Amino acid sequence: MKIAVAGSVGRDHLMTFPGKFTDSLVAGSLEKVSLSFLVDGLDVRRGGCAANIAFSMGILGLNPILLAAVGKDWVDYEAWLTSHGVVTSHVWVSETLHTAQFMVTTDTELNQIASFFPGAMSEARNIELGLVMEKTGVFDLVVISPDDPEAMLRHTQTCREERIPFAADPSQQMARMSGDEIKKLIDGATYLFMNEYELALAIQKTGWSDAEILERVETRVITLGSTGAKVERRGNSEVRVGVPKEKAKVDPTGVGDSFRSGFIAGVAWGLNDERCAQLGSMIATYVIETKGTQEYRFTRSEFVSRFAESYGKTAASEIEKHIPMLENA
Repeated sequence: MKIAVAGSVGRDHLMTFPGKFTDSLVAGSLEKVSLSFLVDGLDVRRGGCAANIAFSMGILGLNPILLAAVGKDWVDYEAWLTSHGVVTSHVWVSETLHTAQFMVTTDTELNQIASFFPGAMSEARNIELGLVMEKTGVFDLVVISPDDPEAMLRHTQTCREERIPFAADPSQQMARMSGDEIKKLIDGATYLFMNEYELALAIQKTGWSDAEILERVETRVITLGSTGAKVERRGNSEVRVGVPKEKAKVDPTGVGDSFRSGFIAGVAWGLNDERCAQLGSMIATYVIETKGTQEYRFTRSEFVSRFAESYGKTAASEIEKHIPMLENA
């Protein structure tokens, strides 16, 4: 299955606050918030939604094609992704701007406050999906994750015009985009990925009801935080899965991206909705156990063993043949 992943590539600046953000919020004064948090730690890691998704798919043997705009400072990052199975030959490299920067602080309750500077990502609108496919062939699926808003809209429109299945993942960009823009991103998606808050925001901004949003897509996947995820298809019963027991809750950054990569890997392998969601949840668990979005490691036997512990031996046997032989990948 030929899969393209469009979206951001960035450097993550991960900070930890040894308290709860909510302890510093004063009821009745939230319209004028001015706060500074003294953090305990700072880690700079590789990140970006598209890069995170592509990385996970790469180590699962899918060789996704990354469509993103980066700066000249991404040479080492490119080498990293290439060594983990990601095709980077169609990435747009800016001549003037640096790769995007993501800054996030996480408190003891895993709440986060974040900012994102797009940098070179603003040039993603220069990427022509049609021209890329002239070189690669038509994609079987295009994942449209958070990116320059104009680029997201253009990719979505091209997919509709060319009848190419696409997965819509507007997430972080929904706060910036208008209701009409969100409608254009959602309408006709083969898969729509959101968390509960993002779904509520989409309903508020578009004016569409929950049912109307579901009617506009083939499959809607809603992540539910620590309680798992649900998959909804028109005319079918809802599928719900729980999450594996984590060894530690270190950092939630990139958990949503990794869930998407696992789910889409399951789609590529022809698995049913339940297995796809379970696979996404398993990858997401590895990510929350580590600092950084691409720092987790596992072997094939370890992955299958943990999957069996979480979802049963039958489920594990169905995914085992698809997991590549990994040596602490």
